[in-house]
Amino acid sequence: MWMCGYGLSNSTVGIIGLGRIGLAIAQRLRPFGVKKFLYTGRKPRPERASEVDAEYISCDKLAQESDFVIVSCSLTPETEGLCNKDFFGRMKKTSVFINISRGSAVNQEDLYQALTSGQIAAAGLDVTTPEPLPINHPLLNLKNCVILPHIGSATYSTRNTMSILAVNNLLKGLAGEEMPSELKI
Repeated sequence: MWMCGYGLSNSTVGIIGLGRIGLAIAQRLRPFGVKKFLYTGRKPRPERASEVDAEYISCDKLAQESDFVIVSCSLTPETEGLCNKDFFGRMKKTSVFINISRGSAVNQEDLYQALTSGQIAAAGLDVTTPEPLPINHPLLNLKNCVILPHIGSATYSTRNTMSILAVNNLLKGLAGEEMPSELKI
């Protein structure tokens, strides 16, 4: 059974943050036979949810019921440290945790404990705090944790789009106008 893991077919996928990226993830996972999509966030998003038949539930219930948890929310004061000891304690022992959001949405010490104690099965992280992690960070030594150096957006197209957004914000900001992609905190 070496190198075996859990499959998406007939699974429940929980998405924290069903914004543009969260919805795109669900749309891409659907052909893999996901049985059910759950989501949580600041508010229900029925229009987006209807595209993938997703159900809006509490964060606690999402942790309890999901086979895969994908964090794709914005980093706000409310989401900083959202995925912590209590959150991981609610997850199934067979659950896989994935963070593509921001490293600070996760308490990494609590994640390490959840992974080493068998509280959850595995984790995949595209983001960490700090980035990159120091080479002696304990998460880097785990066999059930895959860490990428924040390369989930490393395509020419995505980086060009990001550059255009930044330039448009800069030009509008310098002109004293509302920025089209302003991050309001």
